[in-house]
Amino acid sequence: MAGPVQSIERAAAILRLLAGGPRRLGLGEVAASLGLAKGTAHGILRTLQHVDFVEQDTTTGKYQLGAALLHLGTSYLDVNELRSRSLNWADALAARSGEAVRLGTPLEGRVLVVHHVFRPDDSFQTLDVGTLLPLHASSLGKVLLAFGTATAEPDREPGLEAYTRHTLVDPERLARALAAVREAGWAAEIQEMSMGEAGIAAPIRGHGGLVVGAIGLSGPVERICDGQGRPRPALVSLLREAARAISRDLGAARW
Repeated sequence: MAGPVQSIERAAAILRLLAGGPRRLGLGEVAASLGLAKGTAHGILRTLQHVDFVEQDTTTGKYQLGAALLHLGTSYLDVNELRSRSLNWADALAARSGEAVRLGTPLEGRVLVVHHVFRPDDSFQTLDVGTLLPLHASSLGKVLLAFGTATAEPDREPGLEAYTRHTLVDPERLARALAAVREAGWAAEIQEMSMGEAGIAAPIRGHGGLVVGAIGLSGPVERICDGQGRPRPALVSLLREAARAISRDLGAARW
């Protein structure tokens, strides 16, 4: 297996150095801090400057982080702000509902689970953080699709994957279901991704009311749904309260 690439390691060290200081640094300061020859440091800085990861002050000649790198970091910070603002509310929701809680954001045509609170009992459970869920077959994904936060991948053969006989794979049926999600303000999946499992989810909004993620409850059908196979109203209420609370923390107006 190939080892680490030294030039990339050195570039990363320079970026960390610039990120860790309160001021711009000159070529000599960068080279001395990292034990590099000035020529080596200058070559790496020029390359980082070329891709806008580093900027050079035209007056002093000193370097600082560039706009492109800061832009790349914004998406990471957005996800982590969403997660950090949700931690307490997610824990409280799991405790009050007795069910597992997951937080999701869109990633490359799927839902990335960025936080997962186990159901508060002694049952065996697997941590889902980092798991990618299908948009059309998960309650978290339906929320993101319904409110335009994520988009389904272009039509392709064989089309949307059917995980169970309940999965919505017909585009027209899925479109109607998403319209119902927008009207109700929450989504459900009932044995659509896994037989015997169900979930409900609600949108999390940020500044301006834009949906930036989704929070959901998941578990066995008999726990999430009533005897008629419909999500339990009490769980839906708890879920929506938590979603509104997180949204307020993120700067969304009350609704």
